[in-house]
Amino acid sequence: MNNLEEQINADIKEKLTEHRYKHSLGVMKKAEELAKFYGLDEKKARLIGLAHDIAKQMTSTEIDEYLSKYKVDLDEIEIDNRELLHAKIGADICKRKYNFDEQMVNAVKYHTTGNPNMDMMAKIIFMADKIEENRDYDDVEERRQLTLKNIDMAIVETINYTIRDSIDRGKIIHPDSIQTRNYLLKNMSKRKEHVL
Repeated sequence: MNNLEEQINADIKEKLTEHRYKHSLGVMKKAEELAKFYGLDEKKARLIGLAHDIAKQMTSTEIDEYLSKYKVDLDEIEIDNRELLHAKIGADICKRKYNFDEQMVNAVKYHTTGNPNMDMMAKIIFMADKIEENRDYDDVEERRQLTLKNIDMAIVETINYTIRDSIDRGKIIHPDSIQTRNYLLKNMSKRKEHVL
């Protein structure tokens, strides 16, 4: 562990429950594996994976204090849905406290809703969050395999599940998720046409 990783590890261990801390370690490990598989910077992926949920368990008071102290660009859906705030606040913390570069900040920022502008590192963090070793849902193993074959399709399937789940629970769907899904499907369709 390098100094920055040790600092992030100490911070999240203090801020998160044991369950959420274990999840963060799982995302770190999976992000490193995926970065190696896709030829990206493994150390960078580890740091992002470890830090991605740093703001996940902030209280409403802590969120309000943070937002009054720092300017974080939030949309009206995020303001009304506190569970979505942790990605953007976490990205801001990572930039300010750990000096994450823009690629790393964006990967933290996009890990919950996705974003059409995700680069491969952001895609890796998005999927590592959903398929790390502690995740246990019906088709997690299929999603793990698909992430290695076609990460864009894995993201689309993950968003499809999230959209269906949100509809079933009567929750608002963030437009970034829909735009990400449509963008990836459109690009996959274009690539198929290119091959034909």
